[in-house]
Amino acid sequence: MKREELTAYLDATLESARFKDYCPNGLQVEGRAKVKRLVTGVTASVALLQAAIAAEADTILVHHGYFWKNEPAPLTGPKAARIRRLMQNDINLYAYHLPLDAHPVMGNNAQLGARLGLIAIQRFGEYDLGFAADLQEPETAAQWVARIEQHLERPPQLLGSPDRVIRRVGWCTGGAQGYFDAAIAAGCDLFITGEASEPTYHLAQESGVAFIAAGHHATERYGVQAVGEHLAQRFGIEHTFIDIANPV
Repeated sequence: MKREELTAYLDATLESARFKDYCPNGLQVEGRAKVKRLVTGVTASVALLQAAIAAEADTILVHHGYFWKNEPAPLTGPKAARIRRLMQNDINLYAYHLPLDAHPVMGNNAQLGARLGLIAIQRFGEYDLGFAADLQEPETAAQWVARIEQHLERPPQLLGSPDRVIRRVGWCTGGAQGYFDAAIAAGCDLFITGEASEPTYHLAQESGVAFIAAGHHATERYGVQAVGEHLAQRFGIEHTFIDIANPV
């Protein structure tokens, strides 16, 4: 398919225009005019770029791209090395940040919820990025720690009592510890995200609401895969997801 067709389709499907984001969403680095072989990944690191080049990809789609707000503008150092690899190999780079979190079907939050057996009945926070679901039967926070470790294949960090009874679960992938207050206001007994900050511990203790930090990278692996699979089915392009391991 033509690059312009892919750009228009992704921008419309992910509704990128409605988000005031920390980075530009959409086509960040222009490469070949035709898209045949797509690689998806979480972050456009050098390791991902090298793997995509080895796979002979002409296009890369990620959640964490480049040109973040308040970062230095000059193309020097590691930033220059990344851009240079893309341009020398004539590879397109697409990045969608908040739009990829928010999509109700293919987004990071929707996809993580599906893997954990959660069906959202409520959304909360800015851009409705937070999801909440009621459980059919009460469970404990300790049971949720075990479930998350099983599905995400890494041990999560629990803040709060392992015996806390959970009836409503809220979640928002990545670095969404700032949504903890909104999750509490939405009546959640447990909030799942990727990271915790120092104040998070105290809020969990004082509110009685359990908090699980399951890994920024670990919680955001699924949305970009879903989009890549969707594009492959709809347009007949080749798609490969490459997971560059990250313990954070």
